[in-house]
Amino acid sequence: MSGQPLAPKRLQNVYVVANKPDALHGFYEGALGLQLKFRDEDRWIQYGLGNTSMALASPQEAAPATAGVVMVFEVEDFAGAQERIEAGGGQVLGVRDMGSHGAVLSLRDPEGNVVQLFKRAA
Repeated sequence: MSGQPLAPKRLQNVYVVANKPDALHGFYEGALGLQLKFRDEDRWIQYGLGNTSMALASPQEAAPATAGVVMVFEVEDFAGAQERIEAGGGQVLGVRDMGSHGAVLSLRDPEGNVVQLFKRAA
């Protein structure tokens, strides 16, 4: 199975790393009309957009060494991911267990962009 591609199920989330998420929340909610879906104080502010989400993330909640925008792909599991990512020229940055929310595997693509794979908790 380790030779199979990860086959993301969907684009689970895109988030913007923000130094002042609360200030940006006013813009995204007021100026763009995004509907709040979930909020973890000023660390993570998430909006629902159809069958995906967009969020504002504090630097503490973002993937390691990230700025800008991060795509998050939902996958079934991480089995064989590190080997395939490294064989494709990428770099695994680490896995973060988020308890009942699930886990994320952070990686850099061959050009240095940060991408995350999200696995729901069992």
